[in-house]
Amino acid sequence: MTTNRIQIDPAVMMGKPVIQGTRVTVEQILHKLAEGATEGELLEDYPHLAPEDIRAAIAFGAASVAHEEVVLLSDAPVGH
Repeated sequence: MTTNRIQIDPAVMMGKPVIQGTRVTVEQILHKLAEGATEGELLEDYPHLAPEDIRAAIAFGAASVAHEEVVLLSDAPVGH
């Protein structure tokens, strides 16, 4: 996924994906949303963000999960 709103730079926040030109990580935005924050609350807390930044963070997170490999483990003890 490419977007001009998400930046990955080893010199910024140890290479974590951030909103372009900020130190606000995609992870921070997703955590806040998961905790129940609204888009309006995020924009109030981070006035330099735009609604498109929040949508870009969500899309980045979704794209990241879509490319993960899931390994299912059995509940059975090993050797049975």
